[in-house]
Amino acid sequence: MLGLQAVRQRHILNVMSDKKQPVPAKANPAPVESQSSTGEIDAFIRQARTLAASATGSGRLILSLDATMSRQPTWDLACALQGEMFDAVGKAGALKVQLVYFRGLGECRSSGFVTDTDALKQLMTRIECRSGQTQIGKVLAHALKQTAAARVNALVYIGDAMEENIDDLAEKAGSLGLHGVPVFVFQEGHDAGAEKAFKEIARLTKGAWFRFDRR
Repeated sequence: MLGLQAVRQRHILNVMSDKKQPVPAKANPAPVESQSSTGEIDAFIRQARTLAASATGSGRLILSLDATMSRQPTWDLACALQGEMFDAVGKAGALKVQLVYFRGLGECRSSGFVTDTDALKQLMTRIECRSGQTQIGKVLAHALKQTAAARVNALVYIGDAMEENIDDLAEKAGSLGLHGVPVFVFQEGHDAGAEKAFKEIARLTKGAWFRFDRR
């Protein structure tokens, strides 16, 4: 009888032990960061080709970039990616391209409109980053001046920060939108204030915002 009771007690203990076994927790999926998809980049290239095909004579495209010191750590990678953009735009056909960049204390320069994008790539690789504030307003004002002289079909801007009055930028962006100049903004990094401003510029001009990195 004692032996039977001992067996029953062991059985009860085993059942209770099984119930106490923890249920493995489901691993939480890692957050997926929003990135510009290959489809979005392809859409931009198709847009460039459409501009070239639909423009009377040669379409005009402004490629502008922030060359302030905050971009120095990734400048080589950025130049490589921007060079690939030049190559893609160069293959689009009848497009005249102008390079605009700003850096330092109020320095904002532009090239002429050219069809030889290799020359612009060489110019870009000679640019050195210098400390200074962003000058996005100057880039937008420059685009307005250029399209007043002869239509600019699109403006591409590449940068990582925004240190200006967003209302002033929105006013200029709205004017570009009225002139039919879409702005395609490629943001390097994850500055939230810059992202808000860049997306607003893209919205007001009926352009688009993209994340700018190797992916």
